[in-house]
Amino acid sequence: MSQDIYSEGEYLEKHPTWHREDSAWKANHISKVLTANSVQVKSLLEIGCGAGKILQELKHALSDSASITGIEISPQAYDMAIRDNPGSIEFIHGSFESLNPNSPFDVVMMIDVFEHVEDYYGFLKEAKKFGKKFVFHIPLDLSVQTVLRTAPLGRKRKNLGHIHYFNKITAIQTLEHSGYKVIDHFYTSSYTDLTQKSFGSKVMKYPRKFLFSLMPEFTVRILGGYSLMVLAEKFESSNDF
Repeated sequence: MSQDIYSEGEYLEKHPTWHREDSAWKANHISKVLTANSVQVKSLLEIGCGAGKILQELKHALSDSASITGIEISPQAYDMAIRDNPGSIEFIHGSFESLNPNSPFDVVMMIDVFEHVEDYYGFLKEAKKFGKKFVFHIPLDLSVQTVLRTAPLGRKRKNLGHIHYFNKITAIQTLEHSGYKVIDHFYTSSYTDLTQKSFGSKVMKYPRKFLFSLMPEFTVRILGGYSLMVLAEKFESSNDF
């Protein structure tokens, strides 16, 4: 991962809340995919936990005895997580490669993470060592309208640090080629579920919701504004290159 914007404060300057306002919404979707697939969680790791708010929200849905750990490369986000930590979550500043792969977590989460990572295949392959089940939330930045307009992709790179762009097919194939087997997946949409700041996003909120209720795949491919929540497990195959 190109760490400069995260370690030197540039990302914090652009996003002073480190997206904590979206955390309850994300935690609800994570809980949904775990519950739907009867995943028992005694130990959980979030790689790239940011300010730690997702873990704090998710803690309420897990057993009181569950061990929860977050690891984050940004010193600013780590400081925010420690400051707000109620004491029942362990936060680590650094890279997940420093953890012990001989004691894998029941669930490893990467929520809006690997689109920021330069060598995302290497990152995903290395992360497999540390978990039994995996939860990903992947922005689907590629759609007909973002490709035609071009400016939205540039803003994703400049403002959010997205250096790779995915649609549903390429996101799932990326996981499969990295040695993961997809168990379950569904779309999420911050553009329709959360308050939007830009005028264009506000205008498109209800057309997106209406069209998605009729033609979900078409809406995601054409209009965009969706992400993919994925539950996966390790699966070594000939495609693991």
